[in-house]
Amino acid sequence: MGLLPRRIGIFGGAFDPPHRAHRALLEAALTELKLDALHVVPTGQAWHKPHQLSAPAHRLAMLQLALAELPQIVVDTQEMDRTGPSYTIDTLRRITVCVPGADLFLIMGADQAAALTTWRAWQEIVQLATICVADRADLASATGVFDAEKMFPQRFFHLTMAPLRLSATRIRSLISHGQSVQTLVSEPVARYIAAHHLYQTV
Repeated sequence: MGLLPRRIGIFGGAFDPPHRAHRALLEAALTELKLDALHVVPTGQAWHKPHQLSAPAHRLAMLQLALAELPQIVVDTQEMDRTGPSYTIDTLRRITVCVPGADLFLIMGADQAAALTTWRAWQEIVQLATICVADRADLASATGVFDAEKMFPQRFFHLTMAPLRLSATRIRSLISHGQSVQTLVSEPVARYIAAHHLYQTV
């Protein structure tokens, strides 16, 4: 029997839809952090999202299409499978039970890192996982060192990747206005969106 993975990344999000910036971040994290596996965790009931998310089945199907050729990726549905709101701390606790002794790397954007001290049990999150921040060029100068990073500098790592100015909000808006998103999402995801008439206002 092979050894259990020792370096595990975790990257959560709504993925509504998953786009090329998500893919670029995951590829950078796999390489730079030398991960054995990377759990991509689609949000279940997102307590912090201002808009209604697409059905879990649609978001899961798009994510699987977007990441099909990355063998180290594990699409982890635990937050979708939970009832009630999803919290990152619960996800980390479960992974530590399922893969005891693993080194965990929680990957997030700079905007999430800036708000980390507002998350449930955030200090436990920082103890369970190294916080790996994908810096955005437009936030770097304004953000500086994050509040949580000031308190636990040894638990933070900054990924070196070219930031992509791309968001799911923009993609949904373009589709709702009848514009093409072929260059913003993978071809299989674009076909899925069209086939299921997602994000259309009429």
